[in-house]
Amino acid sequence: MIFPFRKLCKSCGTVSIQSGDILQMDNVVWKLKLLKSGAAYANSCLHAVQAEVLLLASGNENLPPTGEADRLFKTLKNCKVRYFRNRGHSLLMEYDFNLLTVIKGVNLYRRGRKQDVVIDFLPPTLSEFKKTSGEDLKPLHQLLSRVMLSTLETGKIVRGLAGVPDKGPILFVGYHQLLALEKTSIVEGFLEEKKVAIRILGNPLLFSEHFGTLRQEFSLFDYFSVYGAVPISPINMYKLFQGNEFVVLYPGGVREVLHRKGEGYQLFWPEKPEFVRMAARFGVTIIPFGCVGEDDFMEIVLDYNDQKSIPYLIDWMKSFNEDLTSARETVIGEDENQVLHIPGVLPKVPGRLYFLFGKPIETKGMDNLLSDSKQANELYLHTKSEVENMIAYLRRKREEDPYRSIVSRTLYQATWGASAQVPTFEP
Repeated sequence: MIFPFRKLCKSCGTVSIQSGDILQMDNVVWKLKLLKSGAAYANSCLHAVQAEVLLLASGNENLPPTGEADRLFKTLKNCKVRYFRNRGHSLLMEYDFNLLTVIKGVNLYRRGRKQDVVIDFLPPTLSEFKKTSGEDLKPLHQLLSRVMLSTLETGKIVRGLAGVPDKGPILFVGYHQLLALEKTSIVEGFLEEKKVAIRILGNPLLFSEHFGTLRQEFSLFDYFSVYGAVPISPINMYKLFQGNEFVVLYPGGVREVLHRKGEGYQLFWPEKPEFVRMAARFGVTIIPFGCVGEDDFMEIVLDYNDQKSIPYLIDWMKSFNEDLTSARETVIGEDENQVLHIPGVLPKVPGRLYFLFGKPIETKGMDNLLSDSKQANELYLHTKSEVENMIAYLRRKREEDPYRSIVSRTLYQATWGASAQVPTFEP
């Protein structure tokens, strides 16, 4: 038996059979057996692969790539997988697909033998910024319609970030909104006005392998890494301050992000000043900031207190959290209870997101904070009080905003253009 070989004519696009190019069926069978034998040998060696592997799987071609990807993910010891279910098999050739973005998102980019999430950070490129702010997150940012205010050295509050110094190291200390949706807005705001990527200190659990199965789709979790978020730890803070970075710290952590009913705009900070001494050691400028808005367009209908009374749900939460290490082991009391869960929320009529950055607090030359626990605690309480005062200021002043309603903002942008900056109250 013979197997005719068809050749594609590049000039006219027709297919022709070349009479001289004939493959014997025996050769075809032999080559298929050779391929099968090679595949079997490769599969038998997969368990011994120690190198890091990034597995990309697409699923828009009526092919079964996800099944093969699942098999490889379970077999390879050090493997990360990302699914792109709406893309074709020629994933790397698609015009809007950026492989570097995926590599940075899964924290596999490194400059040396070992990865350093602080030193290995590559600032987002213009194309990455346009894709996230202009495409992926544009509806969210239009819904939030952020207002960013800052405080000058004279104490005057102005719109924009003129009151924020241009050089680091700077530590922004503030309140964590419900579900932490304010993170993308603060990152975008600093990139647009200050042309600087701020480094958000996040819970180490969000970067751990425990969340690998939850992060198999390239999502907002990965964008946090692309935009410079790092696990919170003393060594990472040390490196960031040493590199004169702009750093954001939320002392309330998960407890504020997943607060209960009736706890909106309450600070759940630990009792000990965890960041003051570190800031004083490097002469870091501390800027307290308040944030108001998210709790006003999402209503918690099922919080942790409700969920822990549901038998099957509380068992799942316990099994999910039992192997997780606390990010703040020094915290005592009720604030130590940072059980990870998904609160049930219902949307409200969208309001607006407001930021206010306070007057900078200089720690340069305050070496006494390293040894004097009383003064360190006083600065810590002062910072906390400033955050509470700014939250109260924003909640009061937003009542004077004629464009707080999404209806008025939509009409304004329909008149002046979608890119027009929507006015707000007079500071």
